[in-house]
Amino acid sequence: MIKRLFLLLFLLVAFVYQSRAQDQTQLADTLIINGETIIMLGDSVIILRPEEPVYWKKGGNFNLSIQQVSLTNWSAGGASNMALNTGLNLFANYKKDKKIWDSKLTINFGFNRQSDRRFATRKTNDNFIFLSKYGRELSERWYLSTQIDARTQLLAGYRYFRPGGAERDSRNRISDLLAPAYIQSSTGLNYKREFKNDDKVSIIGSPFTGRFTVVMDDSLSRAGAFGVIPGEVVRAEAGMSLTSSTDIQILENIRWKADLNLFSNYENLGNMVVNFNSVISMKVNKFITTRIETILIYDESVLITRSDKPPGPAIQLQNLINFGIGLEF
Repeated sequence: MIKRLFLLLFLLVAFVYQSRAQDQTQLADTLIINGETIIMLGDSVIILRPEEPVYWKKGGNFNLSIQQVSLTNWSAGGASNMALNTGLNLFANYKKDKKIWDSKLTINFGFNRQSDRRFATRKTNDNFIFLSKYGRELSERWYLSTQIDARTQLLAGYRYFRPGGAERDSRNRISDLLAPAYIQSSTGLNYKREFKNDDKVSIIGSPFTGRFTVVMDDSLSRAGAFGVIPGEVVRAEAGMSLTSSTDIQILENIRWKADLNLFSNYENLGNMVVNFNSVISMKVNKFITTRIETILIYDESVLITRSDKPPGPAIQLQNLINFGIGLEF
């Protein structure tokens, strides 16, 4: 009986000692050196490094759609053709303390080819747009910002027509790389707001805006194309502008991005230069998307040649519906 009591007492003491030992190992010594937390737990040393702040957000997307129709001895008529449309969008946004710097590059290109016509390959889409904005925070959603907006195209553009009595088409070159190019610099107040679901809204009102129209092609410059003085390369204007950028999630797989730029020359207030870009992206899965793109431009200095009217200003409208590969990165 006594032996059993000693054995029970021994087991009880051993259990209490082990419990206290475990409690002591759970008590960790903590030391902070240069922002790093060092935890000593028993014989182990755990180093917790603070998360480094992220100042840059970078990314973009690429889309590609291809259509091909091949006809051989086709009794219903028609013509073989191929169409391609592609686009690349890149962004890099920086934010630290009270400074922001947002940049965005958009490149779109497309063409179609129809083998039975003269000038079989013809451009359908060609845009190069670069936006960069630097701002200093005044309050939570207001910034004093300066923005650069540069727009041009990559390849020559032609107007196709068929002269009276002719059997084949002819063409005139009406634009080219840096002919025209539009560079706009503006400084003003920027209202910027970001929502938890990644929706973004930005509006800049600028009473101090410089707009430069560049025509680097000699023949187009001599003709006074795009509002430049004949023989001159650059036309400079001073005025005011309003710029807005919207990025909104409409539904779970549908996103709408739109950019609007309005400019009015001080010499002729009220006559607006309008640039509006809209993209609705509908994601089918990780790699397949449908995009509806709309571009609207109005500029009184750009004279549009039409068959039923003399050359004059007109609304320029481009609509694209693409179904194809879409990659986010």
